[in-house]
Amino acid sequence: MSEIVLITGASSGFGKAAAEKFASHGYHLILSGRRKERLEEIKKKLEEIFPIKIMVLEMDVQEKQAVFSAIENLPEVWKNISILINNAGLALGRDYFEEANLEDWETMMDTNVNGLLYVSKAVLPYMIKKKKGHIINIASTAGKEVYEKGNIYCASKFAVNAISQAMRIDLLRHKIKVTSINPGAAETEFSMVRFKGDENQAAKVYEGYQAMSAEDVAGVIYYCTTLPAHLCINDLTLTCTAQANSFYTYKG
Repeated sequence: MSEIVLITGASSGFGKAAAEKFASHGYHLILSGRRKERLEEIKKKLEEIFPIKIMVLEMDVQEKQAVFSAIENLPEVWKNISILINNAGLALGRDYFEEANLEDWETMMDTNVNGLLYVSKAVLPYMIKKKKGHIINIASTAGKEVYEKGNIYCASKFAVNAISQAMRIDLLRHKIKVTSINPGAAETEFSMVRFKGDENQAAKVYEGYQAMSAEDVAGVIYYCTTLPAHLCINDLTLTCTAQANSFYTYKG
C-alpha cells in the first residue's frame, strides 16, 4: 500500500477537508474521530470518487488506553503511516478566568494536549522503524498571543507549539518532520462548539469579513507535506487578509 495519512478529528472542519484533499492526490486514509457515522459517510463518498482505500477508526483521543489499543491493533499494512495530522481539538466557552467551567478546561486540555500526545506516541514507533514520517500539529494563532477570555484554550495551543518544538528536536535523529500550523479565524463548526450550540453567538464571530475556509487550511496542510525530503516548514501562521493576529480583525 502506498502513502497512508492518519487524520484525527476527521469528521468535520479541517480534518474532513484534509481527508478530501489528500484523497484527491491518491493517499490512503485512516480517519479517526468519535462520530463513526460521519466518518463512514466520508469514507463512502471518497472511495467512490478516488482510487484509494480508507479505514475508519472510531476513537476519542482523550482516552489513552483506547488510543493505544486502536493504533496497535491496526492491520499490519495500515501501520505504514507516512503522515500524522493531529487535528482533533476544540474550544469550550469564552469566559473570564474566575468564571470559567472547570470541566471545559479539563476537556480542552485532555483533547488538545493529551490527545495529541497519546496519538503521536502510539504512531511514532512505526515512523521510527522506517526512518521517515511527517507529523502535522494543528495549533492556532491562540498559541501565539493570549486574548481576553481565551485563558485555557490559549494555554492548550501554546502547549501544542511547545510540544511541536520538542518533537522537532528529539525526532531529528529519526528523520521525522514536525510542522506546527497555526490557523486564525476559519468558518467551521469551531465556534458552534465553543459557544455550545448558540448559533447567534457563533455567527457573530465571522460577521463583516471573509474568514478562511476549512479547504483553505487543508490546502496549506497538504502543501507542507509536498516539500523535498530535506526541507520542512517548522512553524506556519495562517490568517485571512482581514486578520492580523489573535487581537486584530478588520470588519468593514
